[in-house]
Amino acid sequence: MRATRPLLALALIASLGGCGVNTIPTKEEAVKARGADVQNEYQRRSDLIPNLVSTVKGAAANEKSILIGVTAARASANAIHLSPEQLTDPAAVAAYEKAQSNLSVALRPLQTLQEKYPDLKSNDNFTALQSQIEGTENRITVARRDYNGAVQDYNTTIRTFPAMIAAKTIYGSKAYAPFTAVTPGADQAPKVAF
Repeated sequence: MRATRPLLALALIASLGGCGVNTIPTKEEAVKARGADVQNEYQRRSDLIPNLVSTVKGAAANEKSILIGVTAARASANAIHLSPEQLTDPAAVAAYEKAQSNLSVALRPLQTLQEKYPDLKSNDNFTALQSQIEGTENRITVARRDYNGAVQDYNTTIRTFPAMIAAKTIYGSKAYAPFTAVTPGADQAPKVAF
């Protein structure tokens, strides 16, 4: 009898190991970690996209005001013409010089920013924004796929023999639901409007 007790204990330990006692919590933690990854990517998107949109809007608004200023100054400068007879009129020459000076002042921000009219930097900002949005959506897709893979692995483990014995008797395990985009709010791609 005494010799059989250690063998029975060893057989019990071996059978517990074979029925998923350690596997089930490991896979359950993997599911939880992948679920946290999905939430993290949604939070990243929620934080990142509005800030990028604001940055692009700011750059576009700055360029818009510069271009409006340049266009208005150019129109004003072109509207004033000096005929050969007006070159002797100090007021006409002063008005012409003032219009040309206004155009020079309006062009300074473009020169300061080393931009070439009409090549605008906001085009690059819009391209970067599109790239960031696409990259963010791809990261979310990968996180959801990884989560669903971990869910499938866990759910398969708790439903197959012999692990299902430990899953039901020791852990009371329940299947996790795979990710589907039905939750309002964070799973919705932000609207990008200008």
